[in-house]
Amino acid sequence: MKRIHLLLLTLFLLEAATAQVKWPEITRSAKPWTRWWWQGSAVDKAGLTAAMVQYEKAGLGGLEITPVYGVKGKEQQFIPFLTPGWMEMLQHTLQEAKRLNLGIDMATGTGWPFGGPWVTDKDASKYFAFKKYVLKPGSELPEPVTYMQQPIIRSANPLQKDLVLKEPVTANKDLQALALDQVRYAKPLPLISLVAYDDNGQITDITNKVDAQGKLNWSPSRLTTVYALFQGWHGKMVERAAPGGEGFAIDHFSSSALDHYLGHFDKAFAGYDLTTLRSFFNDSYEVDDARGEANWTPDLFEAFQKKRGYDLRSQLPALLAKDSSKQHLMVLYDYRMTISDLLLEQFTRPWHQWARSKGKLIRNQSHGSPANILDLYDAIDIPETEGTDILRFKFATSAAHVSGKPLASAEAATWLNEHFQSSLGDVKQAIDKYFVGGVNHIFYHGTNYSPQQEVWPGWLFYAAVHFTPANPFWKDFAALNSYVARCQSFLQSGKSDNDVLLYFPFHDRNSQPARELLHHFDGMEGFHGSKFEAAAKEMLEGGYSFDLISDLQLQKAQVLNGKIHTAGGQYQTILLAGVKYLPLETIDKLIALVKAGATVLLYERLPQDVPGYFQMERREAAFKEKIKELSSAKNVFLDTSLTELMKAAQVRQEIFKHLQFVRRAYNNGHYYFISNTGKEPLADYITFSSKATHAALFDPMLGRKGVAGTKVTADGRLQVYVNLEPGESCIIQTGTFTGESFPYTVPSGETKGVLGKWQLQFPQGVPASTGLISWTNIPGKEYFSGTAQYRLRFKRPAGKAAAWELNLGRVEESAELFLNGKRLATLIGPVYKLVIPAAALKAENELRIAVTNSMANRIIDLDKRGVEWKKFYNINMPARLPANRGADGLFTAAGWIPKASGLLGPVTLTPLHYIRR
Repeated sequence: MKRIHLLLLTLFLLEAATAQVKWPEITRSAKPWTRWWWQGSAVDKAGLTAAMVQYEKAGLGGLEITPVYGVKGKEQQFIPFLTPGWMEMLQHTLQEAKRLNLGIDMATGTGWPFGGPWVTDKDASKYFAFKKYVLKPGSELPEPVTYMQQPIIRSANPLQKDLVLKEPVTANKDLQALALDQVRYAKPLPLISLVAYDDNGQITDITNKVDAQGKLNWSPSRLTTVYALFQGWHGKMVERAAPGGEGFAIDHFSSSALDHYLGHFDKAFAGYDLTTLRSFFNDSYEVDDARGEANWTPDLFEAFQKKRGYDLRSQLPALLAKDSSKQHLMVLYDYRMTISDLLLEQFTRPWHQWARSKGKLIRNQSHGSPANILDLYDAIDIPETEGTDILRFKFATSAAHVSGKPLASAEAATWLNEHFQSSLGDVKQAIDKYFVGGVNHIFYHGTNYSPQQEVWPGWLFYAAVHFTPANPFWKDFAALNSYVARCQSFLQSGKSDNDVLLYFPFHDRNSQPARELLHHFDGMEGFHGSKFEAAAKEMLEGGYSFDLISDLQLQKAQVLNGKIHTAGGQYQTILLAGVKYLPLETIDKLIALVKAGATVLLYERLPQDVPGYFQMERREAAFKEKIKELSSAKNVFLDTSLTELMKAAQVRQEIFKHLQFVRRAYNNGHYYFISNTGKEPLADYITFSSKATHAALFDPMLGRKGVAGTKVTADGRLQVYVNLEPGESCIIQTGTFTGESFPYTVPSGETKGVLGKWQLQFPQGVPASTGLISWTNIPGKEYFSGTAQYRLRFKRPAGKAAAWELNLGRVEESAELFLNGKRLATLIGPVYKLVIPAAALKAENELRIAVTNSMANRIIDLDKRGVEWKKFYNINMPARLPANRGADGLFTAAGWIPKASGLLGPVTLTPLHYIRR
């Protein structure tokens, strides 16, 4: 009986450890989402429903509602933001989304940043101005202590010139046409503080010595310099605002300003059911992409005293100096740190708490902020990134990984190229880069609501790529969406499995001089040429996986069995790369972690100093003692070779030539997303750091899967056979699996051209025999944008083969294939190859290929003929490249040559046989 029980237990454990090769469930969040622009909020219920049906059918999982500027001529259909009419449209959207199983997020405002007509001067973003006076002993200041704000009127509309505006700004008519970006009125600014500094070091606050007319009723007894600070209104307006959303941006450093702002939403939401709304959204900070910067809030002096330990008014000369003295840089650092703290504590966290009180998540683009963006990302639910740089993505995704957030999102494909130039294949490769950077929740940028009967090209947003049903590539959009969903089904499973915590040298950057008072943080901007950037690049290129970590995040880390544990995972080591300034609290934490068994790596040098001005000498002395203690520990390693440091910490290395990857862990092994970013195909075994012995291989583009061909190296590392063309990707799952082997193939004979007479048919056209030439060379079709059908009858090639590789050659831009009436696949590029089992070929065959191009050629035709389709308020349609700007400053394709389109070939068949690796 014991033997039977033991046998049963062994079989049970074997079965539990062996899994079928299968795709994870495709959830709503695994599908890609899109930013859904409501232009002018000119929507209606029937149009919303029709659009959402299209989106769901195309494979989208959800929508983020962001109202923006309107369409000219549709003013009567505008619905002001958050009015009962607008809320009725939101309610209808939520109801239909539930029926269609679509998720819904919404921006906490219109356009960006937070702001609107209900933001008063009290709550609007602010700056400070200053004057400096020198008084001799016994003299009086001959001029009043006043400051007149200089007027600024900036408009996104290049046609708006010589504007004269009423005050308040909301009193002006036709704000949509004015497209205001920044407004400052000429008016006297209130005095914040007046402080006297005499030549003996005496400091005197004389603010209360100034009367209502600005006269200073005070004279010094010694030579004195007087600093006067005034509060100004930064004037940043909501960018790309929708009707009812035009107004000033809020003061992001004031919780009362945020409370008043969000209170407007509370009133609007009352009585409506928002149960199915998933999340609120905030676009990047972007207050300071205007003249000057928002660098003041009324409570700043009080906050500074509390956080930095001294009165900033005692150090105004040091703060406002234009030198590189240590005192200036230390006081400037303290000022910047206070602003950083306020953005976290007075905006990000309270906004999160407000959303949580309603049972909602928040998505936030923290980049561009004058704050530690890792802490801002850490404080919310779904960190979101954008752009094209993997190291930029790392800030948002690292915060998700370190804190254990399941999703890290991306505003994807914002400006891949000029308008109408990007293909679905281009988007696919851009998304692969996001995946490598740790993103697992794609948001396309984006999709316009456009009435169903609107004349082509419908309503468009000013930034490419245009993910709209009016774009011909929408026909094949589902193929891209299926690819993203399959990838994200894995990338949202398990948890991130990175080894290195790369310390973010925020204090180094905040201790550096600059033309403006504040630094803004966005990826490696400001760190170019630093050891921090160099280490990140070397690890990325060298196959070492890492996340960034801030001081606040580090404080929450613990050590267990030599591993550094955070809320989101465990890490092998902490790396400080060329760090100069380190707060005492951070050194203390590092020492505690080292004593508990953690490994700390110091790249290039030891930290050299402690930042900040308060009790500088005491803290510097303490720093010297603590850095000695840290550096002398046996598990702290200092080296100028990053490779040697990685070896010292026993950090895993994935050596994938010309491949990029991201790794996640699950109970029985790992998931790897792998992308071939090289220029050559790969058909070989690749070696993993994993000690597993088996793996499954998944092709997320075509949906193929199977048990992978594997070997084990002499030192016990897993090798998996991979066949990837440039631009292709795959997913490897380590573990033990049952089921069919992955269908590897190799050529078994010579490649042959597909012989026969091609027929090409355009919509409503008569079939015409033609060679494989661009549509732009066919009279009457030079400017065609859409789908055309190719048909070819051909005989089964001679010779035996288990399968045939159909290679379409060059395709502009996507192709849906049918063989003998059966749909095979949709190919969106960059690879246009497909394996066809030999059994699918008959003696006589019909191949049909539906090829679709982009919007470009039809747009070229409209612009050449002067047809007006650019009919949008605010920024309308700017060109990304100066060469594509017309006389009106807007985008034009009138000078373009039509893009090559269609099936250009050559189309070939190559005999294959299946191999088992």
